[in-house]
Amino acid sequence: MAAPDLNPLQTELGWVASSPGAQALRAARTEYPEALRALEARVAHDLACLNYPPANWVPARTGLDGERLLDVLVVGAGMCGQTAAYALRKEGVLHQRVIDARACGLEGPWATHARMEMLRSPKHLTGPDLGVPTLTFRAWYEARFGTDAWQALHKVWKLDWRDYLLWVRRMVGVSVDQQVRLVAVEPAGPHAVCVTLDDPQTSLAPQRFHVRKLVHALGREGSGGARWPRFDGLDADSTAARARVFHSSDEVPFATLSGARIGILGVGASAFDNAGLALESGAAAVTVFARRPVLPQVNKSKWTSFAGFFRGYPALPAERRLDFYRHVFEEQVPPPFESVLRCDRHEQFALRLGEPWLDVAPDAQGVTVSTPQGAHRFDVVILATGFDVDLLDRPELRALVQHVRTWSDQSVAGSVDSTPIDRELGRFPDLSDGFALQARAGVPSELASALARIHLFNWGSTISHGAVAGDIPGLATGALRLSAAVARDLFVEDADLHEARMHAHEEAELKPTRWWVPPSDGVSRG
Repeated sequence: MAAPDLNPLQTELGWVASSPGAQALRAARTEYPEALRALEARVAHDLACLNYPPANWVPARTGLDGERLLDVLVVGAGMCGQTAAYALRKEGVLHQRVIDARACGLEGPWATHARMEMLRSPKHLTGPDLGVPTLTFRAWYEARFGTDAWQALHKVWKLDWRDYLLWVRRMVGVSVDQQVRLVAVEPAGPHAVCVTLDDPQTSLAPQRFHVRKLVHALGREGSGGARWPRFDGLDADSTAARARVFHSSDEVPFATLSGARIGILGVGASAFDNAGLALESGAAAVTVFARRPVLPQVNKSKWTSFAGFFRGYPALPAERRLDFYRHVFEEQVPPPFESVLRCDRHEQFALRLGEPWLDVAPDAQGVTVSTPQGAHRFDVVILATGFDVDLLDRPELRALVQHVRTWSDQSVAGSVDSTPIDRELGRFPDLSDGFALQARAGVPSELASALARIHLFNWGSTISHGAVAGDIPGLATGALRLSAAVARDLFVEDADLHEARMHAHEEAELKPTRWWVPPSDGVSRG
């Protein structure tokens, strides 16, 4: 298929970046291991100059079970989880544990359901480095592949980003317990919550222990789950549906789809990413459907990517924050032009706008999709319908979630109750200034205390804090805000212990001089 008419910038950056030739160029890059080792030595020196990590200052506490409390458990070791753990280490909160349900390298979406070729963000963005220049993506990329490769790079290839994150994790000393899953969180007295972990590598039975703070960093689905539209003809648990109806976050068997006819619902980034991979896997035809008559054209959330918004947005009154994100949600986010061009290269690709799905009916031979224009027959369909925010869908929070205050509980509840978008905004949790869950009015103090120990550092924090717990541009702002709040809370809770430590502090500053007065001399030193 010939390339459509494109302006020079699109031809150079969009068409080329999404073509098979670009993949070959990526695979043929020269690596410079000595340069990378030299960078790692510079990183170690820079961190030492910053006194990283400082000494742990948090006093040890004992829980109701008689064991020492873990100060912080970070659940999720993707981009947000590892950056939160790094930020906490910078604050001297070192008695922490980081877990992830997946094996090393599979954390986050990069090697699983992120089916784009490259990140949406510009290559120069920073975040996981937390302000250390030698830890930036650019420093890593130039050291590994050379400065010419950096200059030629359009956007960051997704697996390069995964590899970079793993490198940063190693450089800053964040250790992760892999294939460990959080099962439940429950109240556990005045100073902790009790967590249950499934760790099949060390124990046949679930582990239970007490933690003072829990950082819930489980990504886009961390405050809910995959959004599955309801159709009369679709039973998602049926044998036919499991074989032929997938959500875009599922493990779709693309390797088996050569020659298949595929229907996709949705026109966001994931719809085009899944369509592109299906086409490259040899699909006979891929048709993408949308209820909208035209694609969304402008990414309004991109406008928010500046320091003033990241820092100032949480200080706005509730109704103003809702105004900002109501507009973002109403406009929706267009697919990246690279993803659209990736699909447009294929004659087997079709886009049907203004044609919503009315029903989905799978059977042993295929799937029938009904629209206002008629019935369509496919071998497989993919629902690229995103993720819902609804804490009721999080099984690990089941003991507490009914007590969580959401934006529908705000004093401006009437303004988040009328349209589908308003109701969606209303399901977001209403978080504290430190990302902690807050209790609804009338909730017993023990439950309210437990909720305040759970910090939601994922997509569910967006209406409270802006996009600082998932998207790269605001990541550093969010992680540092979170770590400062956790450190503050731990200090305040231990204020009596710290004051006692201060009174007991004895460092004979003047002992080398003739003016030193020993404590036993009875002379007032105040």
